[in-house]
Amino acid sequence: MGPVSANLPVIDLASPDIAAATKSVRQGLMDYGFLYVINHGIDEATLKSVYAESKKFFEQPMEEKMKHEKHSTHRGYIPPETEGFEADSGGKGDLLECFHIGSSESKARAVNVWPSAERLPSWKETMESYYDCAMATSKKILSLIALSLDLDAEFFQPDRPETILRIIHYSGHARESKYGSDKGANPHTDVGMLTLLSTDGTPGLQICRDKDARPQLWEDVHHIDGALVVNIGDLLERWTNNVYRSTLHRVLLVGKERYSVAFFVWPSPDTMVTCIESCRSEENPPRYPPIRTDEFLEQILASAIYKY
Repeated sequence: MGPVSANLPVIDLASPDIAAATKSVRQGLMDYGFLYVINHGIDEATLKSVYAESKKFFEQPMEEKMKHEKHSTHRGYIPPETEGFEADSGGKGDLLECFHIGSSESKARAVNVWPSAERLPSWKETMESYYDCAMATSKKILSLIALSLDLDAEFFQPDRPETILRIIHYSGHARESKYGSDKGANPHTDVGMLTLLSTDGTPGLQICRDKDARPQLWEDVHHIDGALVVNIGDLLERWTNNVYRSTLHRVLLVGKERYSVAFFVWPSPDTMVTCIESCRSEENPPRYPPIRTDEFLEQILASAIYKY
């Protein structure tokens, strides 16, 4: 029996019915940890430009792409089989290649690695424009998440957000291995607070709601035209005392190229993550001690080879 389809809620970010949207967000994050958003404010022309520029970069020879290889600030190009190591894949990494762009604030933006303006004259401007749009959309979603937890709408709005725009390309070509050869991105949970995902419509994304189940049940997350996929990460799961779910997900190769754009949002590094009041009770006391965001990240990086 093949994977079933995930019945994720669709949240209209332009809806005047905030109460209904908040209720749907809560149900989606409790049941799936994933949801769709529509009327999100990122227009089709911007998305088309991002995918066109992405294609131009990834179609370059590897020698040219490696001139922009990721450095110590985690910005730049990452070649296939560099990240996402998993024992079940024979120690192989994800088959995707990607490009990281950091925070749009002036200090952090200076450390970004940009392709040559001579080769790709519109690349930097296109990606920075998308970055700003994605940040604005993320703030709308974070407001709904806060309201769904009986918090002030501004509760999760970071003063100095730690954010990464991840431009991703899957070749569609599987490697041969005794462990199988169909994973573009190995099973993982995201680490941070929120992930905003746009795809080119090519299938492959799957989620597993019960990460401890054996065998695991995987559900397809289908593409919806005009919608973005949203999921939360381990940090927000901890913040909500496991009320909201950081869900295991993966991307299978389906025999054709796949492009996607992920936007990861963290709170400010010095934010103290303490169990939210509405997520604790006598039946569900706090599971985790308070921790700073930067300390949480250090713990994660120390305990896993890769977890994005």
